[in-house]
Amino acid sequence: MFYSESDKMSDYSYRSMQMNSYISVFHLSPNSPAVDIYADGNLIIKGLAYKELSKYLPVPPGNYNIKVYPSGQMTTPVINTNVIIHENTIFNVAAIGTLPDISLFPIPEPKTAPDSGKPCIRFIHLSPNAPAVDIKLSDGTMVFNNIAYKNITQYVCIPAGTYTLNVSPTSTDNVVLTVPDVKLNSNNYYTIYAIGLVGKSPALEAIVVPEPR
Repeated sequence: MFYSESDKMSDYSYRSMQMNSYISVFHLSPNSPAVDIYADGNLIIKGLAYKELSKYLPVPPGNYNIKVYPSGQMTTPVINTNVIIHENTIFNVAAIGTLPDISLFPIPEPKTAPDSGKPCIRFIHLSPNAPAVDIKLSDGTMVFNNIAYKNITQYVCIPAGTYTLNVSPTSTDNVVLTVPDVKLNSNNYYTIYAIGLVGKSPALEAIVVPEPR
């Protein structure tokens, strides 16, 4: 089973489970309420609100039934699915889409820090009604090209520093979103998420999440 942060390694059977995998959960469904998350009937995360990212939870490898309910309820889950946790993995599971069509979207993460001495960034498009986009630096340098909904780019390593990122519909110069003052430190991973809705509330935005290792 999953273990919350309050659980302790109090006996041998617990220690012997070799919990070398970790999972976090990111609430990115723009029209969904705060949620409670259960794994095989056990509450693992409570009251996770939109744009909130849980802490990493240790978990033994295995196949788990995941149910997601509006916080404080246990009648009809808004998500009921199975998730396979492989040995020695780290990943984030994002709740994406809009009610009633929401789902869990697994996002693998690296296990070790970059060895280039530079920060490494990637982009994940999780805005359900936004078109494919390009990501450029303020000087026009293309970083990511033609990224559609649910696409995950490879990491790109660039010199450490503070950057402004511009988001445009693919093959246009029409900047629909600017992300200023993005500070990137050496030997760290970062993921830029496009979330929210175009022309609706909550609005389209990009958030930068560090992934220290």
